Amino acid sequence: MIRIAVVRALQLGDVLCAVPALRSLRSRYPDAQITLIGLPWARELLRLLPRYLDAVEEFPGFPGIPEAQFDARRTEAFLARLQAQPFDLALQLHGSGSHINEFTLLLGARGTAVFYRDGDALPESGVKVPWPTSGSEAERLLALPRALGCPDMGLAPELAVPDADRAALRAITGDSLGPRPYVCIHPGARFPSRRWMPERFAAIGDELAARGFTVVLTGTASEAPLTSAVRQTMRQQSVDLTDTLTLGTLAALVKDAALVVCNDTGMSHVAAAVATPSVVVASGSDVARWAPHDTQRHRVLWHDVPCRPCMHLTCPTKHECAAGVGVGDVLAAAEQMLEREVLHV
Repeated sequence: MIRIAVVRALQLGDVLCAVPALRSLRSRYPDAQITLIGLPWARELLRLLPRYLDAVEEFPGFPGIPEAQFDARRTEAFLARLQAQPFDLALQLHGSGSHINEFTLLLGARGTAVFYRDGDALPESGVKVPWPTSGSEAERLLALPRALGCPDMGLAPELAVPDADRAALRAITGDSLGPRPYVCIHPGARFPSRRWMPERFAAIGDELAARGFTVVLTGTASEAPLTSAVRQTMRQQSVDLTDTLTLGTLAALVKDAALVVCNDTGMSHVAAAVATPSVVVASGSDVARWAPHDTQRHRVLWHDVPCRPCMHLTCPTKHECAAGVGVGDVLAAAEQMLEREVLHV
């Protein structure tokens, strides 16, 4: 059996953007054992991406890679364990190649495929692809499996919704979602600069609740102040599921939602992966790189004119430029998405 390691030790949205590359890889190597070297949360993907992943190894940390704290002894033990039974192929799908190429080479795989920029470490043999500087993240990542002879299998993301996660979601929510259709509002994002204002999410929640939708708030434990601010600012009632969901139950929740309204963060990629319509406010992010490909089902809003307070095209504070996207803009896009889905059904 061919054993393949894929290095992408990043956050949820980043990894979901790699699904087209994983699908391409699986098509070329249908019987291979594919192991993702990722962050601890990625273990959930074994259930949610069963067609493409067979195992997950926790990235131990490495100098220059900020996603995990580096401990030399832990990393040395990790590398020694994997070198003792080397992979047949290691793919560096983490990014451009800075620092992570050194880690990928130290896995000791029999074959290596990496992205690189000038000055990055490179294998003496194997596949070496210059890091693409244009295109979406999914399109960029596909360049590496393509160089290995893997077929393009489309850019659509994927995320399975197992029955067990649907059952777990019902146990969490009980009757709180009620009989009406519901919309998910996710006001958080990893970086403050990526967050639209909570009071504006609250205004959207009130408008959608007035139109007959149950409003469900989602977020991680660290985002509780944001969801709390939205809930307390709303005049209408909402269901707050902050810090109650796993990735699997979140996928189940989003799958059956009528709409998702969120920042440009992992929640946007979950909505795309389960084909639920979304409206995404992009605050300072690279829309061309990170927006969902299905522009009919997913609407991304941003403000690309100079920020009034600073008159910079790219505002140093980012947050001020997000003010250019108004409640009316998001509500109009939400109504378009909801109307389209009704007509489509």
